[in-house]
Amino acid sequence: MRQQDDTENMPDVVLIGAGIMSATLGMMLKELQPNLKLEVFERLDVAAAESSDAWNNAGTGHSAFCELNYTPETPDGSIDTTKAVRIAESFEISKQFWAYLIQHNIIELPTSFIKNIPHMSFVWGEDNVNFLRKRYEAMVKCHLFDDMIYSEDREQLKEWVPLIMEGRDASEKVAATRMDLGTDVNFGALTRSMFKHLQEEAGVKMHFSHEVRKLRQREDGRWRVRVKDLKTGEKRNVYARYVFIGAGGGALPLLEKSDIPEGQGYGGFPVSGQWLKCTNREVIERHRAKVYGKAAVGSPPMSVPHLDTRYINGRRELLFGPYAGFSTKFLKKGSFFDLPKSIKPNNLRPMLSAGIKNLALTRYLIDQVRQSPEDRLEALRQYFPDAKAADWELEVAGQRVQIIKKDPEKGGVLEFGTEVVSGANCTLAALLGASPGASTAVSIMLGLLERCFMERLNTEEWQKKMKEMIPSYGQSLADNPQLLEKIRGYTSEVLGLVPAVEKK
Repeated sequence: MRQQDDTENMPDVVLIGAGIMSATLGMMLKELQPNLKLEVFERLDVAAAESSDAWNNAGTGHSAFCELNYTPETPDGSIDTTKAVRIAESFEISKQFWAYLIQHNIIELPTSFIKNIPHMSFVWGEDNVNFLRKRYEAMVKCHLFDDMIYSEDREQLKEWVPLIMEGRDASEKVAATRMDLGTDVNFGALTRSMFKHLQEEAGVKMHFSHEVRKLRQREDGRWRVRVKDLKTGEKRNVYARYVFIGAGGGALPLLEKSDIPEGQGYGGFPVSGQWLKCTNREVIERHRAKVYGKAAVGSPPMSVPHLDTRYINGRRELLFGPYAGFSTKFLKKGSFFDLPKSIKPNNLRPMLSAGIKNLALTRYLIDQVRQSPEDRLEALRQYFPDAKAADWELEVAGQRVQIIKKDPEKGGVLEFGTEVVSGANCTLAALLGASPGASTAVSIMLGLLERCFMERLNTEEWQKKMKEMIPSYGQSLADNPQLLEKIRGYTSEVLGLVPAVEKK
């Protein structure tokens, strides 16, 4: 097999993985500096085919309106809304960047990837109802959640979610919150639209069916990226000033290959998922909301059950799940050797320590894997009492790799968020972790720019452009009600969403 050195056309930035993260960073960099040279390498033959794909991604447009795991109850009984506020603000930032892309005719019409859909939390039983009421009271203290509605009225709930209320025990205590500002986001469509534009830009090259095999930094500071064309078998080296690893579950193995000290000690715990997909159009038409409940004890946060209206390929769908599972693959189209090959001397102790401390999670995953169709239907009927097995089929969802990292006291801890790991000289960065990744992609990439491109970001030119792309840049939406109202009005108009003031 031939090997080439592409030394004549050395890119400024290499993006590994053609998902929502790489697309967002690529778009932001090209808008900030149009003459920047970018190369994108994707191992599959199409963009957004793994974590960003509509069937693999939760697609909620995570804004913390309905996800109960973002508002834990503290030991003293109060509700901690810190994470919910941060995620809600991050989603508002994402909408601003998307609105900028729409206004400048950079991506397709907004209805192709974002639509209004109410976000609801639904619980039953006295303890859970008390929790939801306390959550509501805590959340509406922040203007990000001003439009949240709380109800224990069964007649009101029948109007909101008829499928959930029909066939339910009339004596059962129930409650729900509702945010009409909620959205459904097809991150696959959004990602492909951004890459379609990038491919038409000068200085951008996209390579599908190309796998990055090695990463090494040279004495001159450039990264040598060894790439293999999976169709021809040809290998070549590309030399880049900066490398971003946005390869979803495949990011950890590539981070390990980079040999940067900051990447040592990280491990990954893969969790797979499945959905029940409704095939009865009449049932699908009767449910118009994203309804999240409480996660089972011992389950990972990404497994919070939800009866979920989605828009995929221009058609409304109805999913329930996800049902968790375990696979040693780090990607849906990965290898069963991904997990064992990721174990290194520097992360063995953290992984073993985290495994011992999360035996309840292991037992939960084993139970999930052993579930029968009847077990899955029973779980669905907790949310949709009259569900019929004939109306649902099993759909395999994507893979998520949760972060395991070193801890000086505990040895290793399992994390469920996202984290950017970068080298000391900020020429390489990798995104690890899962939810709520896609919805907060713009905020995550802003953090990366502030860390790795600070010198340029502080220039007058970049500052001006940042404020054009994200009008609230440098200001807190969580601390400024008037600014939030203005921004929401702007993004709702541009993205074709119904503003909150019209729904009160």
